[in-house]
This record gives sequence, C-alpha cells and structure tokens, in this order.
Amino acid sequence: MPSSVTKKKLRDSASRPLLLLDWYDRHRRRLPWRAAAGERPDPYRVWLSEIMLQQTGVKTVGPYFEKFLARWPDVAALGRASLDDVLRMWAGLGYYSRARNLHACAVAVLREHGATFPDTEEGLRSLPGIGPYTASAIAAIAFDRRTMPVDGNIERVVSRLYAVEEELPQAKPRIQELAATLLGGSRAGDEKSRAGDSAQALMDLGSSICTPKKPACVLCPLNEDCAARARGDQETFPRKAPKKSGALRRGAAFVVTRGEELLVRTRPEKGLLGGMTEVPGSDWLAGQQDKAALKQAPALAGVARWHRKAGVVTHVFTHFPLELVIYTARVPARTRAPKGMHWVPIATLAEEALPNVMRKAIAHGLGK
Repeated sequence: MPSSVTKKKLRDSASRPLLLLDWYDRHRRRLPWRAAAGERPDPYRVWLSEIMLQQTGVKTVGPYFEKFLARWPDVAALGRASLDDVLRMWAGLGYYSRARNLHACAVAVLREHGATFPDTEEGLRSLPGIGPYTASAIAAIAFDRRTMPVDGNIERVVSRLYAVEEELPQAKPRIQELAATLLGGSRAGDEKSRAGDSAQALMDLGSSICTPKKPACVLCPLNEDCAARARGDQETFPRKAPKKSGALRRGAAFVVTRGEELLVRTRPEKGLLGGMTEVPGSDWLAGQQDKAALKQAPALAGVARWHRKAGVVTHVFTHFPLELVIYTARVPARTRAPKGMHWVPIATLAEEALPNVMRKAIAHGLGK
C-alpha cells in the first residue's frame, strides 16, 4: 500500500498541469502573435514569432513582428518577397541567419506545401530554419500537438520545480522529460490536450514570476510543490557551467564618402552577418595590429591618405567581442566604386540591411 508521502506526490504531479492552466486562464499575456482565448492560432504568426524570439526578447521583437505582418500578412506574401527586402526589414534585430532561414522557409512552404504549414513536428522539421525546439513550439501552439517545447523560461521553471542538480546543457534531456509531465488537458475534461496553452503558461510563468533573480514565489501557482523553493535556493537554478568568452577580435572599417553617398558592399551569403550590407573593412582577427588592418583598405583613386577617427567601435557577438578602428576618406564626385562595391545615398541608409555593428561604425565615421 503506498505511503501518504507517495500519495501526495502522485496527487501533486497530477494537479500541477491543472493549476498551471487555471493560472494561465487568468493571467495570460497579451502578445501580438498570440491568439486570444477561444481563438484558433494562426500558424504563420506562431512561426514568425518563434523565429524572431530566438535569442531576442519579447519587447524587442514586438515592433519587428508588427512591421513584418503589415508588409507580408501571410506566408505566401513573404514567400514571394526578395531576400534583400527581408534582410532590410530585419536589420537591427540581429542573428541574421534567422532572416535568411525565415525567407527560405516561407519560399518552401509556398512552393512545396501550397502556403500551408505542416501540422506535425516531423513535417515542420523538414523546413529550413526549423529545429527541434521551434518545431515543437509550432506544433504545440499552432496545432495543439501533445508536445512540450522547452525554452529558457521553461528550463528555469522546471529546473526549480524539480531541483534539477545537473548542469546545463547536459541537463536538457532530463528537463525536457520533466517538462512533458506538465502538459495539461482541458478543465472540462474533453479530449483537447491544451498543449499550446500549457507551453505558453510555462513561458509566461518564467517571464513574469519565476524570473532569474528575485522570483515572486508567493504568486506562483506551483509554489507548494517547488523543491528549490522548499530548500530556499531557487535563484541558483538552473545550474550552469561557467561561460567561456571568445578572444577579443580587432579590425578596421573604412567609411568612404563621395559627396552625399557612402561606399558599401554585401557580405558573403554564408557566415557571420551573411548577405548583410557593410562598409569595406579588414578581417576580424584576434591580436590584429592596426597597420595590418589598414593594409586591407579598398583601392580607391583619389585617396592619398586615410584619416583615423579617435576611439574605437565596440560590439559583442555571441562568441566573441569586437573592436573596430574607423578610417575615413572623401573622394571626388566621379570616383568609381571598386569591384564588388557600390555607392548608396547617406539619406537612405535607414533602408539598407545594415547590421548594428555597421550602423555604429558608420555613425562614428560620419561623426554622428
């Protein structure tokens, strides 16, 4: 016969999904991509938001999501757009491989699936730019498939609830297994799984209550079952191995003006910032000296010397920090652009697909 402790654990385990959904029904966030209670989610909105939310916060994504939706209201419209237009619209959001994958996926959905998203994890994973997490999130939220996507918020909630001692990323499979136990059904007792609501409930819980620092445990619907809270060390979860930061890389950027025009080029499609617009520059290398970087300046008629701007431009990528020395030059009105480069009006730079690091370099070079 099971002990009273075992009975309590079994009861808590069964009630957690219901407690979570009850809380979500009262406190769900209003987000531009989220369907209202009782409404059927739009797979296009779900997919678009999930791609944008990779490595980027909700507040930052909101305006970009609205711009994309206004320009391309459905996947068919986005699939007919040019990659250049998508990159321009994405400029400033970062992690630009997402934009290229977004466009490739829209094209695939339009051409291979008749502008209708597959409704299974397997089908979704066959599309460009959709990995295991994103496929699970879209399947659960858009199609109510019984699967639990695990993002950073859910990772934190689950690791605290069950006091998962193993460090990330090794703990991911265990957290995934435990998160799946929080999938709930409807309160009315019908066959609907409410998988999407369960996932979004955990995301909201992590975002608003089970925050990285100073979690509001007293307001949490699962606080009585939280192992980490009972121990008083909830802020130490999830356990993480120390981060390894990449070595500082250095380089030069060359800001060349021809009257009211700026010299730019397009980065290679593959690699960091692929397909984005940039001013000419040197390689970005650890320990690179300024003289070596200056030797990589573009060959331009009429440039007798380069003027080095005081200070440096700094930027931090995921795997390394960067310092750029900025050199400037002015050339005569009829100066031709070197091969692979072209002139663009300075007045229309806001419309160019310039990553943030290049916008910093240009602003520094132009003295703005």
